[in-house]
Amino acid sequence: MTSIELRDICMAAAEEGARVLRELYDRPREVQFKGRIDLVTDADKASEETVLRVIRERAPGARILAEESGSEGEGEIGFIVDPLDGTTNYAHGLPLFCCTVGAEENGVPVAGCTVDPLRDEVFFAARGKGAFLRHGFAERQLRVSRTAELVDALVCTGFPYGDREKLPQMIAAFGKLTEQSRGTRRLGSAALDLAYVACGRLDGFWEMGLRPWDVAAGHLLVEEAGGAVTRFDGSPHRLAGGEILAAPPGLHPKMVRILATCSG
Repeated sequence: MTSIELRDICMAAAEEGARVLRELYDRPREVQFKGRIDLVTDADKASEETVLRVIRERAPGARILAEESGSEGEGEIGFIVDPLDGTTNYAHGLPLFCCTVGAEENGVPVAGCTVDPLRDEVFFAARGKGAFLRHGFAERQLRVSRTAELVDALVCTGFPYGDREKLPQMIAAFGKLTEQSRGTRRLGSAALDLAYVACGRLDGFWEMGLRPWDVAAGHLLVEEAGGAVTRFDGSPHRLAGGEILAAPPGLHPKMVRILATCSG
């Protein structure tokens, strides 16, 4: 399949998953715990079932990695699914969450789509074909911001659910970047954070403790929008690598330098 064909599958699947999230949003939640503070809801499961059905119909036998149901299938090309990124926000009625689906080939993101159900925003990209935002009937190509100085930057992060021993390192970085930037945010959805970097609403994003489904689509959105996506030390980002730094080319090395001083 071409990157455009994979993108179209990601879009169809993510939009259907987002529709489920939107329909269930105002209903009572059934919440379970995967960890002390790591939630899963009935909406995660319902959305994932819908996303997987679309992928299986459009790409029979394809390799799939999904947050709630695990892996299936074989092949060089795989789909990576987070049916509800921002579950804690969703469970509390905070309207910052999304459904995100990416496609990778030999570990390299080649297509992806992230959908914000409540704002009706569809962020999508195919490798070599650009990143775009569709809102209603309007569509525009995405570019990261031109921000090159931390004093002008609005940056964003998140804190790991499982690796709580890494909190001191993340809090140290949060403190330094808060001091040196225009402001810092913690929105609760890494996939949305990356989409916001791609469209210039945020100037930079960094986080550790992430999984492939958190970043597969967002990684490509930022790259196709002209941004840099790496590990904290500036080395190539890996989907299974656990940490990510995304920023415009002029700002990225300055964030790398600050994160280097906080590594433990």
